[in-house]
Amino acid sequence: MPRLSSLQTRSLVAVAVLLLILLAYLFYPRQPVNHYLTATVTHLDLEDSVLATGTIKALREVSVGAQVSGQIKSLKVKLGQSVHQGDLLAEIDPRTQENALEDAQASVSSYQSQLKSKLAALLKARQDFSRQQQMLGQQATSRESYDSAKAAMDGADADAQQLQAQLQQARISLKTAQLNLGYTRIVAPIDGVVVALSVEEGQTVNASQSTPTIVKLAQLDTVTVKSEISEGDVVRVKPGMPVYFTILGEPDQRYQASLRSVDPAPQSYSDSSDSSTSSTSTSSSSSSSSSTAIYYYGLFDVPNPQHKLRINMTAQVTVVLSQVKAALAIPANALGAAGKNGRYAVRVVQADGSVQIRQVRIGLNNNVHAQVLSGLREGEQVVVGEASATASASSSHNGPPPMGM
Repeated sequence: MPRLSSLQTRSLVAVAVLLLILLAYLFYPRQPVNHYLTATVTHLDLEDSVLATGTIKALREVSVGAQVSGQIKSLKVKLGQSVHQGDLLAEIDPRTQENALEDAQASVSSYQSQLKSKLAALLKARQDFSRQQQMLGQQATSRESYDSAKAAMDGADADAQQLQAQLQQARISLKTAQLNLGYTRIVAPIDGVVVALSVEEGQTVNASQSTPTIVKLAQLDTVTVKSEISEGDVVRVKPGMPVYFTILGEPDQRYQASLRSVDPAPQSYSDSSDSSTSSTSTSSSSSSSSSTAIYYYGLFDVPNPQHKLRINMTAQVTVVLSQVKAALAIPANALGAAGKNGRYAVRVVQADGSVQIRQVRIGLNNNVHAQVLSGLREGEQVVVGEASATASASSSHNGPPPMGM
């Protein structure tokens, strides 16, 4: 067997060492390596807020009804038309009310004539009594004639007073007839927009039992948003807090306002329209209330000069509890446990890759980002998470298993 040269021997030794190193790398178990997920300390606008869903309502809405019965003679407005207070909306056939007015006028005239006659009779009775009184003093008449004159005067006075009362009643009936005739012309009680027409021309309305609605008017230059605030959030919300909302048609357009009021009772009280609910249904509703969500209405008003916001639109509402502009902030999940002094432990990655634990004082925290009051500087890297990765080279070097295994 030929002898190997020294160069060949050194080459074989080097190959053997490399093979040993490779085998050790592939099969020797290694410790896991920590890979940190970091975030940069930076300045952000922060806000702590309550989210709610709202419904847009008219600032004021009036159902204009008919106070007299009759046939709708004409409608003077159309849906969506703007009207001013006093504008004519509709007319009811006035012939029945005109007849009632003429009858009331005739009654007044009749009672006036009767009263004139009774007053003349009263005047004569007073004159007769005056003469009898003088004659009695001169002993020129009997006591019986004096008493008869006095009784006649008192009777005439009573008749006149009765007719005066009847005349007053007739005059009241005349005013009522005049009012009823005026009610056949239905006018707008407020400035607004026609949002509903409940009748058509030629339709007969009956106002004897309930007031039928003819037109609904709404003031839309300013609208009210009724936002549903959950019972878990309502304790943090107060009137005067800033609020903004968006609508589905313009999700990028924010409408700003200020919270006007928060209802003291849940929306089930506000929305209740049946005040005569039986005790059985009431107890059933009470027993099931614990399983339903409770919401309270938060109300605020928004200018709407172009009438872009319409009745019953859905509003995505945000009530701002507190806010800080250009706050030094970190992700909320970077915060560790809070100490007794109220500071939080935060891991900071140093320039050499090592991790330092710092105690940080925190301000506003909306569970997404937290305001840093002290303990960190802008641009530093904080640990928000980590992943343990073992050496995966062995599996990649071994390659996939043979087909069929």
